[in-house]
Amino acid sequence: MYKNLAATFVAACFFFPAVQAQSPTKITEPIKAGFVYVSPITEAGWTKQHDEGRKAVERALGDQVKTTFVADVAEGADAERVIRDLAQQGNQIIFTPSFGYMEPTLKVAKEFPNVKFESVTGFKTAPNVAASNARYYEGRYLAGIAAGRMTKSNVAGYVAGFPIPEVLQGINAFTLGMRSVNPKASVKVVWLNAWFDPPKEREAAMALFNQDVDVIAFHTASTAVMAAAQERGKMAVAYHSDMRKVGPDAQIIAVTHQWGDYYTARVKAAMNGSWTSGSVWGGVKEGMIRVGDFGSKVPKKVQDEISAKQKAVGSGQLRPFTGPISDNEGKLVLPAGQSLSDAQILNMNYLVQGVLGRFSR
Repeated sequence: MYKNLAATFVAACFFFPAVQAQSPTKITEPIKAGFVYVSPITEAGWTKQHDEGRKAVERALGDQVKTTFVADVAEGADAERVIRDLAQQGNQIIFTPSFGYMEPTLKVAKEFPNVKFESVTGFKTAPNVAASNARYYEGRYLAGIAAGRMTKSNVAGYVAGFPIPEVLQGINAFTLGMRSVNPKASVKVVWLNAWFDPPKEREAAMALFNQDVDVIAFHTASTAVMAAAQERGKMAVAYHSDMRKVGPDAQIIAVTHQWGDYYTARVKAAMNGSWTSGSVWGGVKEGMIRVGDFGSKVPKKVQDEISAKQKAVGSGQLRPFTGPISDNEGKLVLPAGQSLSDAQILNMNYLVQGVLGRFSR
């Protein structure tokens, strides 16, 4: 999904720049919208959810839109080439959902000032480049509550891609949610230094299951971890998509990403001339993140608890990163009663108490 460019996140506090307007240009013919995907379209996962967003645009706009996509595009030079090709083919708005696509998108955007670009998970903008991301950590916190209620060993596992702030947010929120209902719980992390590598994902999951882990979460792009949990008779939290087809007995809950409404709104804006650059960081409140798709093992009492807390997150009554919070080396990060600011969350560079493991900064 994104390259290992953790150092660039020192600038992430500028994720909310002033909106930069373009000259309104209303499109009367069917608009052409292009999408670039970092991995193949599988039955579930990161790319699957973005392709569902593309399909939602088609359903909403019908013959007013023509979409196209290119899948399994590596970050870097390949991405730049594909993004440029889509612009040359006449696409008037191009979505690039991968952090490692951010710089190639900005470069191509300079060459095509009349094309709109949507850098999804990027944080830099330009007059014709908007940035968007989701508050994945909100869903992670809620999934942690489910894991805390369901675990018998009090040990969860977490298969993680790269130690960038977004992944650290997820691990920390999951751990805080788990320990909010089960203070004895701990979380063991395995770092892959890869986003999409099903064999490595499976191997990491199996290794964690051999270390007393009975429930597992992951921040990778395939269904391999869920499949491993199903095979071993363990429990798992699905990420990006509902994965009950892969793990009908393993899945306890899914944290899903919902891109359809956002993508549709942005294409409509490009059509009617109201599109502007800027940044969006949406979560449960905005409908970009949701938890649900409970597995059959999850008692109704737990489902009701999580549904109620999801509403509290959406209303702002429950903020996952509220103190006291200490890191896993014993240092107080946030005093009681305070909540982390968006800038602090975006620049997160530590693991919270309860996480067993380290990472290289």
